[in-house]
Amino acid sequence: MIVTERVRVAVLAGGPSAEHEVSLQSAQAVLDALPRDLYEPVAVIIDRQGRWPVELRRGLADVVFPVLHGPFGEDGVVQGHLETLGIPYVGCGVMASAVAMNKVAMRRAFLAEDIPVTPHVWFTEHEWRTTTDHWGLVKSLDWPMYVKPASMGSSIGISRVTSMEELRAGVDLALAHDRVVIVEQGVTAREIICGVLGGYDAPDASVPGELIVPGDWLDYEAKYLSRAEIAAIPAVLPERVAEDVRELALRAFRAIGGYGLSRADFLYEEDTGRLFVLEINTMPGFTSRSVYARAWAASGVPYPDLLRRLIDLAFARSGS
Repeated sequence: MIVTERVRVAVLAGGPSAEHEVSLQSAQAVLDALPRDLYEPVAVIIDRQGRWPVELRRGLADVVFPVLHGPFGEDGVVQGHLETLGIPYVGCGVMASAVAMNKVAMRRAFLAEDIPVTPHVWFTEHEWRTTTDHWGLVKSLDWPMYVKPASMGSSIGISRVTSMEELRAGVDLALAHDRVVIVEQGVTAREIICGVLGGYDAPDASVPGELIVPGDWLDYEAKYLSRAEIAAIPAVLPERVAEDVRELALRAFRAIGGYGLSRADFLYEEDTGRLFVLEINTMPGFTSRSVYARAWAASGVPYPDLLRRLIDLAFARSGS
């Protein structure tokens, strides 16, 4: 009988970002779903101060699955560390992770590739604190607006604002998470998502899904704390629109130099038929309930197979 040695997978979770708890949920789902006949999972939980319980090295892990969300884990920092160690890892590389994490840099990449985005402005904390004309910074936009930290996910630090008083409060909240703020034009639209899976050359796009927004927008509590349904997958869309979503998801993936996986988020204006790419996430929420995994399940790739394909892609990139 031939005995095949299992692949040792270090699942990174936690970290010092505000998305620490979300990361733990995602990582636990990965740990539970990795097929034990193929993989030997090892949980590596980074604490809120950024301290690692072990020093990663070849031998401790054959491949790393960094299920980390937000700054420190999704912005290229950990990816760069893994590159120096020479250990294969799941997901986007340093450049794609850094560009996608920063909403300003991401939109620059999209605009360079003629990918449609909503009107927006951005400014630094210094610019906000030193001007007496706050309206002058956002006057090209109309109410309502969405105020966001430039580098944060999971709807943390985001505010919908309809007045100068709310704008100032929203900017203060965003500045608690980042020194750069982006303000986006609000539009009346359906929120659509699409997953991407694959390497540099021929990635695939999932069926689109639609987020079920209980209020004006899907906040952190609705995403992660509520038991209410948050998405309809697949989304009910005209065939042409669904194809446009998939095409734009792949173009956005290419624009940032993506590899492995991403989830593109869209705004779809039914009245005009316009699509806007809101953002691209290089490590979206990763539980089996998360919309990325559900979109791929609806596309014929169940969760355990999704994990296997991502690990295979990690080895393929490293040449292992």
